Amino acid sequence: MQLQVPLPDKVSGSLACIVAAAFVITKLSKPTKLDAIPTVGSTTWLGSWWDAYKFITNGIEVVHEGYEKHKGAPFKVATLYRWVVVVSGRRYVEEIIKSRDDDLSAHEASNDSFKMEHTMGYEVYHNPYHNSVLRSDLARNLASLYPDIRDEVVTALEEILDLKNNEWKSVPAAQTIENVISRTTNRIFVGLPLCRNPDWVDLNIHFTFDVVKGASIIGLFPKFMAPLVTRFMTSIPGSTRRGMKHLRPIIEDRQKHLDEYGRTWTNKPNDLLSWFMDRAEGSDRTVKSLTQRLLSANFVAILTSSTIFTQALYILAANPQYMQPLHAEVEAIVETEGWSKAALAKMHKIDSFLKESQRMEGLGSVSMVRKTMKDLTLSDGTFLPNGTTVAIASRPTHLDNELYENAHVFDPFRFASMRDEDGGFKHQLVSTNPEYLAFGHGRHACPGRFFAASMLKTMLAHIVVSYDIKLEDGASSPESLRLGIMTVADRNAKVMLRKRVS
Repeated sequence: MQLQVPLPDKVSGSLACIVAAAFVITKLSKPTKLDAIPTVGSTTWLGSWWDAYKFITNGIEVVHEGYEKHKGAPFKVATLYRWVVVVSGRRYVEEIIKSRDDDLSAHEASNDSFKMEHTMGYEVYHNPYHNSVLRSDLARNLASLYPDIRDEVVTALEEILDLKNNEWKSVPAAQTIENVISRTTNRIFVGLPLCRNPDWVDLNIHFTFDVVKGASIIGLFPKFMAPLVTRFMTSIPGSTRRGMKHLRPIIEDRQKHLDEYGRTWTNKPNDLLSWFMDRAEGSDRTVKSLTQRLLSANFVAILTSSTIFTQALYILAANPQYMQPLHAEVEAIVETEGWSKAALAKMHKIDSFLKESQRMEGLGSVSMVRKTMKDLTLSDGTFLPNGTTVAIASRPTHLDNELYENAHVFDPFRFASMRDEDGGFKHQLVSTNPEYLAFGHGRHACPGRFFAASMLKTMLAHIVVSYDIKLEDGASSPESLRLGIMTVADRNAKVMLRKRVS
């Protein structure tokens, strides 16, 4: 994923740099009420401006430095668009999750990052009912939908990999995983046959980049220019129209059934689009609004799940010694249980491998990002003026030796061992706590994580029993790309796969 503005020529590139520089200088040179909070980096406005640009490539290191110097206390860092106050420790995690949304808003923090009103649509931003649908309808239906999840994972991998006999084949890992995840996600979001339509799959993969790039461009201009910038300088409008062409006949047909029979009729599709339409009212019922909501759901699902799984796949390819214990676990459980959501829940090593990969790599250096909606004073006396961005230092927490033994060492079955020791569910992939924040924590923890976990565990389980995997000869383990606070799996690396040799 590239957080870069696509520029047609050197002149427009220079102009964009000037606009960006002027924007950052203006932002960071304004008087701030955060002076009492320690700064990691320069405290002068010119130095902060330079730090903000450097943060694009060394943001992870900056947050780690702040954690080491100010562990358990607030500090601030200069990013391209704003100051961010970073905190850590159980005390602040609990304080954030107990805060009211009109004090500390996760929704408005996401809007600052992704300009949701413009990249995802007015209705999606102002009426985010999709979160409750993901949290309730999707999670509640996972068991009955599991055969569809597994079928699409198996079919997608077979068709996309197209392996011949027992020959090794080099495949682009990130792009392969994105396609499998897009197909599997949309099997549950819109069903067959659209989930396998190449143009629909491609649209949803590239919409993730459209949003990230579009938000970066929009953020360089004053707010009043956002509608014009979105229309003329981003790919968002074209992506929305492209999506509407696919969804219009489906939505119109389902709407006729809704109007005639209500929410229940024979052979009604049991998918995310149906659940959205069941709850939609007024302007949320339009083809455009439903398309934007579905594209937005895909954005989150594909962006996060593809990064998580690609990182795990690289670790597995670089460490083939982990294949045997994973294969043995899956084979033993499937032999007695078959493939089901219940069987998946018993695959503790599969679950642990993915969770440990997330702990080591993750999606970024911070999580639980919030925006203050009024002047606030934290329990330690720290003053946060209205409009301040605050976040938890998640990656430094995950790599803290006081919290995890040998925290910088990848231990694939770390969490499986913890589950064996104390039982329960608190060490499984979807569980969150103040020391494990990959999915956030509290009521705003990722609402789609239960679906994501089922899909990702199915993918890993199927791969270890069906394929052999390794890195290309002479290749080193791919390293994730760090962009500001974000972590993205290497998009250029390849892995070698072949049908499993017994």
